[in-house]
This record gives sequence, structure tokens and C-alpha cells, in this order.
Amino acid sequence: VAVGLPVALVIAVALSPFALPPIIESDDTTVINLPAPVPPPPPKPEDDVQKPDKSVITAPPTPFPPVGPSPIDPVVDPIPTSTDPVIGQGPPTVIESVPAVPPLIEAKLDPRYKSTFQPDYPPYEQRNEIEGTVRVRVLVGADGRVKDVVELTSSSPGFFNETKRRALSKWRFKPASRGGTAEESWVTMTVRFELNS
Repeated sequence: VAVGLPVALVIAVALSPFALPPIIESDDTTVINLPAPVPPPPPKPEDDVQKPDKSVITAPPTPFPPVGPSPIDPVVDPIPTSTDPVIGQGPPTVIESVPAVPPLIEAKLDPRYKSTFQPDYPPYEQRNEIEGTVRVRVLVGADGRVKDVVELTSSSPGFFNETKRRALSKWRFKPASRGGTAEESWVTMTVRFELNS
């Protein structure tokens, strides 16, 4: 009651600002000492809650693998298994040596026909005292006879014509050979046309 009476007076004064109530003094006031409020105790550690065991390491859950190949991941073919025999097993392999190809021996002018080698002097070039040379390629057959004549250089058409005519009719060669067998081959020849003084 002693505590509640001053509180009621404070409320009454706050609600009626125009009239202040009279202060009542009494010697019969009884003071009651109330104990100071005790602060609440600190929370106790929860012993019942299970703490995670630090010795056990748990991996995060893995998601389910996607169905079908991913468009980002490259497709890798499986490593093929070799069916080759293991080296060192089985009989030794014998490698046959390829025989060396014998060298080609070039065709040469037959010395027995050397006197018939020089072509006739063309009449036009002889009258005009023209001298010159002809360089030709000659196809020599396996029998030593000339099969074809190709002009390389010539000082005059007459020089080449006389050279070709003589080569096809009179020239004879020892044919080219490889391992003792006669072969067809090309030979380059030079013929000079000079006037005697």
C-alpha cells in the first residue's frame, strides 16, 4: 500500500494538470525494504546437445551425375588395347636385304664407225663460208643404233638437218648396259662444222 499510494498520486497529477491534489503527510508510513532483484543466472552450457566430432570429416554431398554426355566435356575414346605381340617373344624376324641396283654404264660411240661420224657440209653454208656447231640429244637403242635425234642448239638449220640425217643412217654406239644387260639411253653429242683452208 505504501508503495502503491505514491504511484497513484503521480498518475492523478499527470491526468489533471489544472488541480493539484493536496500532499498528505502521515507518521504512520511503514517502510518495507524489498530485496534487490537477483540477476538471472548465465545460461548453462548445453551438455545434452551433441557437438560435432572433429575427428570425422564428412564430404559435401555429391550431386547426381547428368544423364548423357555434357556439351562442355570432351568425349574421350577409350584407350584401344594393343593386339600386337610382345617384343622379344616368338622367333626372330629375318629382314631380307634388297640387292643393290648395279650402276648404268653410259652408251659410247663405237670406234669402228668413227670415220662415218662427220655429217656432210650443207651446200648453202659452204658457199657462204658459214661455220658453226650443232648440239643434239641422241636416243640410242639397245642394239646401238640411233632411234631419235633432238636439237638442243644449232648455228644454222642446215647444220642440224645434216647432223640428223647422218646420225640416223651412219652413227653406231656401244649401247648402255646395266649389270651386263644392254639398255636404251640418251646421249648428248656435239658436231662442229669447219671449212678447210
